[in-house]
Amino acid sequence: MSKTTATRARPLSPHLQIYKPIPTMMMSIIHRITGCALYFGVLLLAIWLMAAAGTPEGFARVQNIYGSWLGLVVLFGFTWVLVHHMLGGIRHLVMDTGAGLGKEESTKAAIAMPIVSIVLTILVWVVAIMARGA
Repeated sequence: MSKTTATRARPLSPHLQIYKPIPTMMMSIIHRITGCALYFGVLLLAIWLMAAAGTPEGFARVQNIYGSWLGLVVLFGFTWVLVHHMLGGIRHLVMDTGAGLGKEESTKAAIAMPIVSIVLTILVWVVAIMARGA
């Protein structure tokens, strides 16, 4: 059985290998990834809340896990994911108003996103550590 002309001459769709990665595209991809990562972070929060509502021993166990160096790294990562995703949402909200849609403006905003999110994450942790120590 031979293939018809329509199936042989079909054009291929462009792939990610065809497109040059630009900051706005990368921030869009990272925004989707952070959205998925938030799902797992909320699970950690739910586990902590269930432990807090449970026995003191169970809560102490979860606190020990979250207070370990690995737990703190995961919580720091979750904080960054939360801040980055929030900033991406604010960026999209601003763009929905019609502001910042120009190529230069959107590229500058996309380049600033990782920098601002890292600075804000560190600031959140500094404030949290200072509040805990007080």
